[in-house]
Amino acid sequence: MDRGDTIAAVSTAPGRGGVAVIRVSGPDAFEVARRVTGREPRPGRVAFTAFFAPDGADGGRRAIDSGLLLAFKSPRSYTGEDVVEFQCHGGFVTPRRVLESALASGARLARRGEFTERAFLNGRLSFSQAEAVIDLIDARTARAADAALGELSPGAAAAPGATPLASRLAALYGAIVELAADIEHSLDVDEGELADGFAAGVAKRLAENIESVRGAVRRLREKRMLRDGSLVVLAGPPNAGKSSLLNALAGEDRAIVSAPPGTTRDAIEAWTDIGGWPVRLVDTAGLRDGDGVGEIEAEGIRRAAALASRADVVVWLDDGREGAKPPPGRGEIAVSSKCDLRRGPGLNVSSATGEGLDALRSAIVTRLEALAESEPEPDDDETALSALLETERILSGAAATFAAAGDLVLLGNALRSASEKTGLLIGASYTEDMLSRLFDRFCVGK
Repeated sequence: MDRGDTIAAVSTAPGRGGVAVIRVSGPDAFEVARRVTGREPRPGRVAFTAFFAPDGADGGRRAIDSGLLLAFKSPRSYTGEDVVEFQCHGGFVTPRRVLESALASGARLARRGEFTERAFLNGRLSFSQAEAVIDLIDARTARAADAALGELSPGAAAAPGATPLASRLAALYGAIVELAADIEHSLDVDEGELADGFAAGVAKRLAENIESVRGAVRRLREKRMLRDGSLVVLAGPPNAGKSSLLNALAGEDRAIVSAPPGTTRDAIEAWTDIGGWPVRLVDTAGLRDGDGVGEIEAEGIRRAAALASRADVVVWLDDGREGAKPPPGRGEIAVSSKCDLRRGPGLNVSSATGEGLDALRSAIVTRLEALAESEPEPDDDETALSALLETERILSGAAATFAAAGDLVLLGNALRSASEKTGLLIGASYTEDMLSRLFDRFCVGK
């Protein structure tokens, strides 16, 4: 990326609307504003002005709209660079024309997420705060939005006593670097000059760092669940009430409810908010064996079992009849459905009367909270989680080796490696691949 460029993009969603914002950032942002508006931008002041576009080779120009001009002087801006924003009328034509005028005035079109990427590279945001920007934009529930806002603006954290991940990572990085410096110093002095209990103190600090990593991993797991949502699968025999329960939990008629068995052939899903957790709720084909199962229904049953096997929570509905057994899955919640007709073991729920729905929601929340505390598996595209799990592996191995052999050289090497991993997450170091993985998730203009 050429950070000497001046970039521009429409920062508001495309389509019909009252106002659109065109953002420009870079060393020539103020000059672009002068050419587009014909006036001097004044940082900290809002000006109502006309917007112009070049009109031919003779240097003329023509008015294309009027609106507000805002200017922000480096470093007091979102990106840390000179920034101007044109607030014009919304719609399809006018924002494009204002953007084209900015591009003709010396800017280039921004890449996906390039404004936030520049904020990260200029030290305005940490890596986890940059992630929080896209998490806030994509939030599906108030809890997810509050969690992202707490990372972006620690003073706005919704949960009392909650420590933002950025603060955890900065403290962890500092602790590892400090311990590494002490180890390096110890290698420069005679062993007899080391303080009594030096080795015990090192082991204690190592253990504290490992626990800090694990706490950050748990916090990151919760963030990922709030960002991506959790898969909750409704499973059970045909006519156990799965479709009715989906509709009741989602608050809308998403699935067709019918008396004949096998109505649901394919998975039907709805996003909903359960206790602040964004949940992808899926109604699956009834699980059964025997006669009457056609080719299409058999495929639906296969897909239902596959979904249940990777679900975060499986809600198994049993209406009291002999039938299929629950498929293998994690976080299973047993429900006796249609409790308005008969009661049974597990949670008694009736989609018809609403009985037990709140208890079921609470049970799902309990399972999700337990999942957030569990040990996650890193995804290929989850840079932060992979870095933290690798840091934990390095520190745990170093602690075991130091306890067995007391080798300070090996410990120092391990601490340097661990500091490099955590340094990626606070902006102390970074790779182009890491930046690409994060900022490619953004839209153009953010």
